[in-house]
Amino acid sequence: MTTQTVEYIRYRIPQTRSAEFVAAYTRAAAQLAAAPQCVDYELTRREGDTGDDTGEDTGNDAHFILRITWTSTEDHLKGFRTSELFPGFLAEIRPYIENIEEMRHYAPTPVRGTGSALPTLHDWAGGAEAFSRLTSAFYDKVLKDDLLSPLFADLAPEHAEHVAVWLGEVFGGPATYTHTQGGHNHMVAMHAGKHITEPQRRRWVNLIQDAADEAALPTDAEFRSAFLAYVEWGTRLAVYFSGPNAQPPAEQPVPKWNWGAMPPYQG
Repeated sequence: MTTQTVEYIRYRIPQTRSAEFVAAYTRAAAQLAAAPQCVDYELTRREGDTGDDTGEDTGNDAHFILRITWTSTEDHLKGFRTSELFPGFLAEIRPYIENIEEMRHYAPTPVRGTGSALPTLHDWAGGAEAFSRLTSAFYDKVLKDDLLSPLFADLAPEHAEHVAVWLGEVFGGPATYTHTQGGHNHMVAMHAGKHITEPQRRRWVNLIQDAADEAALPTDAEFRSAFLAYVEWGTRLAVYFSGPNAQPPAEQPVPKWNWGAMPPYQG
């Protein structure tokens, strides 16, 4: 099993060459973006080095840190560096190799997360009340739908609220479903033997998007893409676990869904 690794390259670049250095990495980034071994990358510059923001006296040098996340150290060294992409990358950054102060791989630790400055999908949606509106509108549609209503013929009165609590936990809210209903495996068990078909799954996806509109959930592209990504992922698992050959999953926590590559639009 391979483990992602983070490569840090620290540069000390003369101020007179800093603009061309950034331009070179802008071009070199095309090779990184095309590399299947590269997860993500970021070039940062020490604040104050330009002499126009903090007023710090930094002399004649600018300090940069390039961070690249690789699928593994081996994939970087024996994959990317031996690939057809590497010569083009190296050609762009070769003039600055002599300016490298450190170049190392670092192994990730379990200490990671996001701060409160970035809202959870749960909070962005409007909290528990928003998910209650969503599932109320959704199951009202489901029970009137000729394709889905047979799956919910014996729907318990509290079912919609249980699903609201589940979605709230999935999207970053409190772990209420885990504490009151039994967590992930309980949700999986609810689908056993239902034999959900692909047309039924697709109808489910369409109706919950309609319900999201009716319940006035946020319509920004970032939220709705993350919302739909979970709905697609979750319903496809539901189809599998409802089938005759499904293997019950190992005990695991409720999945936690977050923003994708883009944060919520704050413009």
